[in-house]
Amino acid sequence: MASSTSLESSLPPAALEILPDIMAAIGQTPMVRVNSIGKKAHLQCELLAKCEFFNAGGSVKDRIGKRMVEDAEAAGRIKPGDTLIEPTSGNTGIGLALASAIKGYRCIITLPEKMSLEKVNVLKALGAEIIRTPTEAAWDSPESHIGIAKRLQAELPNAHILDQYANPSNPLAHYEGTAEEILDQCDGKVDMVVMGVGTGGTISGIAKKLKEKCPDVIVVGVDPEGSILAQPESLNDKNRLQSYKVEGIGYDFIPDVLDRNLVDKWEKTNDQESFIMSRRLIREEGLLCGGSSGSAMAAAVRAASTLKAGQRCVVILPDSTRNYMSKFLNDAWMYENKFVENTVHTRENYSKYRKETGTWWSAQPVSVLELPHPSTVAPHLSCAAAIETMERHGYDQLPVVKENGTVQGVVTIGNLLSMLSSGRVSRADPVAAVTFGNFSRVTHESSLAELATIFDKDYFAVVTSTDGKIAGLATRIDLLNYITSAHKD
Repeated sequence: MASSTSLESSLPPAALEILPDIMAAIGQTPMVRVNSIGKKAHLQCELLAKCEFFNAGGSVKDRIGKRMVEDAEAAGRIKPGDTLIEPTSGNTGIGLALASAIKGYRCIITLPEKMSLEKVNVLKALGAEIIRTPTEAAWDSPESHIGIAKRLQAELPNAHILDQYANPSNPLAHYEGTAEEILDQCDGKVDMVVMGVGTGGTISGIAKKLKEKCPDVIVVGVDPEGSILAQPESLNDKNRLQSYKVEGIGYDFIPDVLDRNLVDKWEKTNDQESFIMSRRLIREEGLLCGGSSGSAMAAAVRAASTLKAGQRCVVILPDSTRNYMSKFLNDAWMYENKFVENTVHTRENYSKYRKETGTWWSAQPVSVLELPHPSTVAPHLSCAAAIETMERHGYDQLPVVKENGTVQGVVTIGNLLSMLSSGRVSRADPVAAVTFGNFSRVTHESSLAELATIFDKDYFAVVTSTDGKIAGLATRIDLLNYITSAHKD
């Protein structure tokens, strides 16, 4: 058995102290050598990961949550008992909710629908109030997470938006904190640093400090396809402003705190390579990180191929698996979103899955359900008219279809009830205001096994043609009726 002396000598100084509260456990995250992935990519340089998921609230955004609150208190802008409102993809909200719980603030978080249920549950557990907004809403529209936050601030007394998108405390937290830690851990030698870009506070703060201390450092910004942050502008043409699954990076506008002049090179990433790399980081390196960590590492493997032996690349891993248990960590979710084909590990899992569900109907296409063309509503139709249509036909959901026949989203009884009862919309508002955009879709050629996988968590799936136009609406009862009424040949 190891002696207490040897145990203590192996622990960092902070681990041997009694901390005044959990906010004191924010920062001083470990730097870990990435071995297997770098070797398999034939990289000559040293590949390191800054593991920000070791922060108290589980992400790099704990740093700015703490810094923004403390700076606002010092400036006399806020006081305990006030209301803090923040539009966020989740992690900044968790950092602020954690600070609010300790310091005595009311906390309201507005976040897009696509953000994981795990983030919502953590926020609620910390005492935050949650308002979900349409994922596809433009950043400057009244129904976006930013627009709703501004409206609440105007309506509520003593309410403040600390505003991570424009607050100088955001990049300062990284200039004075994260970057200094990187320099200390690397003995002042960093040749390349790679990180995802969202608000831009992380990359702006770290890049500014590193360029002061290591003038030759190459700063690589990682931007998902669908976002418009990368430069030159032509890099953003592929899937421009299309939705993507990776959370916490990318935007459809340029945040004020993002200084793109500090970025030497941009790498665009897609959902599939990001999630597959995240699963590799977990499986091969034991790093329990989130989806945007996969984006950063996938980009780093490409960018660091230009580095030589003796050089060093640092990759920022922003958050942990905790937020994504029902998403990319879930085999069924990866299968449903067609992200699994490129890894032996997931192919083996799904080969087993398909054998286990290999009933007579599983390989049949969705077309055998002979679904009628569904009733639809236009985005400009009123909520009252949508409710009347649902009541008349006994529908629980209706596709919202644009003039060109493509699906904008789905309006559900549950979402209508939530929005109307909370006063966020009125019966006269257009149904576009309550449209749910994060829905599952299949084609007539998709298998019933794939549809059954979707029904493990969703009540319906929209059937579309190859050009994205509405072709049907499949529900659990449609599949059940087919299985029980049809006969195996």
